Amino acid sequence: MKTQDYDRYQKWQTSRRGLLKGAAGLGALAATGALGMSGSSLFATPAMAQDADFRAKLLQIPGVGAGSPTDADWQKVGELVLDATKKNVKEGEFAGVELTFMGLNNQNLHNMLFRGFLKPWEAYTGAKINWIDLAQADYNARLQQSIATGTVDFDVIEMGAPFEGDVCGKGLASEMPDWVKAQIDMDDYVGYLKAPVGTWNGKTYRVSIDGDCHTFNHRTDVFSDADLAKAWKDEGHEGEWGVPKTWQQVQAATKFLKGKKINGQDAYGYLDAPKAWGGFGFYFLGSRATAYAKHPDDKAWLFDADTMKPRVNNPAWVRAIQDVIDALPSEPADQINADPNTTAFQQFLGGTGSMVSWWGDVGSNAKTSDTSVVGDVTGFSILPGSDDVYNAKTGQWDKLASGPNYAPNMAFLGWGVYVMSRVDADEKKKKAAWSAAAHLGGKDIALWMSAYPSGFQPYRNSQFNIPEWVAAGYDEAFITAYLNANKDSYNHPNAAIEPRIPGIFQYYSIAEDELAKTFAGQNTAQEGADKIAAAWEKLTDQIGREKQIELYKASLGL
Repeated sequence: MKTQDYDRYQKWQTSRRGLLKGAAGLGALAATGALGMSGSSLFATPAMAQDADFRAKLLQIPGVGAGSPTDADWQKVGELVLDATKKNVKEGEFAGVELTFMGLNNQNLHNMLFRGFLKPWEAYTGAKINWIDLAQADYNARLQQSIATGTVDFDVIEMGAPFEGDVCGKGLASEMPDWVKAQIDMDDYVGYLKAPVGTWNGKTYRVSIDGDCHTFNHRTDVFSDADLAKAWKDEGHEGEWGVPKTWQQVQAATKFLKGKKINGQDAYGYLDAPKAWGGFGFYFLGSRATAYAKHPDDKAWLFDADTMKPRVNNPAWVRAIQDVIDALPSEPADQINADPNTTAFQQFLGGTGSMVSWWGDVGSNAKTSDTSVVGDVTGFSILPGSDDVYNAKTGQWDKLASGPNYAPNMAFLGWGVYVMSRVDADEKKKKAAWSAAAHLGGKDIALWMSAYPSGFQPYRNSQFNIPEWVAAGYDEAFITAYLNANKDSYNHPNAAIEPRIPGIFQYYSIAEDELAKTFAGQNTAQEGADKIAAAWEKLTDQIGREKQIELYKASLGL
């Protein structure tokens, strides 16, 4: 979405929300039990940021079950959390300063929310922000072009930690001032997002606004359906009908559901995302692969840590690719052309399919988005495990004495806000840029963003206070399962950690292109994987193998 189209978007969103709240929309929501607590509060006086009552009131904007938040809600949230800014910035202090902010527009979230959050900040500080909005599929190419040509044309960027090797490693980012660290309360971050994430050579560069991992989302009504349970048993399948715990069970359930009905509608199992998505789609194959490829005795799973030899063509990854090939015929028609946005927002939240791996957006949208019809029938867990795990050191498949191998995918390490070093020569502009970043990364606004559709999921210890969410209108069982899926992934001893190495999205984009050909039947799973590995080897040599080995080991804590 272009900046000049923003006002048009506001009008469209308002009219769309009104339409969905009409008779048809209410009927659909009532039928699924998606309507919950309604109403919102108006606030006469600000409160201290750490005040529990303040956080409770903040979560009433607009209220869980009251429909999707609008720009008016985003601005209200931005105004209420301004106290932290006022402690460090005088009114009008940044008058005359213009900042360019480059970020994502995915599902009209991310940058769209930042606009609303920062409007009160702009009014108070006097600064003006110009926006560069990028579709998810275009993000990597635009950033890499700016880096390669030395034409960084933005002062602030929304960026993920995997890009830190490309940006911070090349001296393009501004080091975080101490006053920002205090304002955003970095000690509240969950453990896996603390240093070295957000740092480079011992210096801090990132204001975290998100904590990323893929979790497993499933339809509770499908896996508790008595008719499906009977059919499962009658057809002689192993075990009882229920939520799959392993990828082997996911495959079996997906094939079983083909041709079945649930509440009179076609039932489908797992939703794969085979269509390329600017490198980001590779995470979804990764989430199928980690339980096969990430051995508990080995921190590495994408490359060999000593040589940077790719593992993407070993038996574990080939099995994951073959799983997708085998499952696609049982998935919805034309699934080959589904990207991750399609699987989460159009299919799963819209009532199609019964299993999808995604970031936390599915959980926050299920209860608070106008487009969701599955708010009362969605469950969560860490990613499925595997009955066995490939041991890259021995070349054998191991069955663990502890049972299935689980390895949650820490996909992308969350979005953050980074200030570019090009502002360092102008102290006023530098302070303005860091103030804007700190405003978006505050402790209280983080809670709101994780509770409502935003593109972000919990990333602070303080966000796992279940009573706060229940008071906001979330069902206790629902929100407990959602938060535990995130927390258990973050804290899992065998988590598959994202490598922060230069060129990581070049690796991922190469893989996506080859995978698209493979899923279309042009290659076997092994042939496609071998082509990816060969291209990755060339890229590693271009970037510099020895340096990549050093940085890869560091990212794994070796």
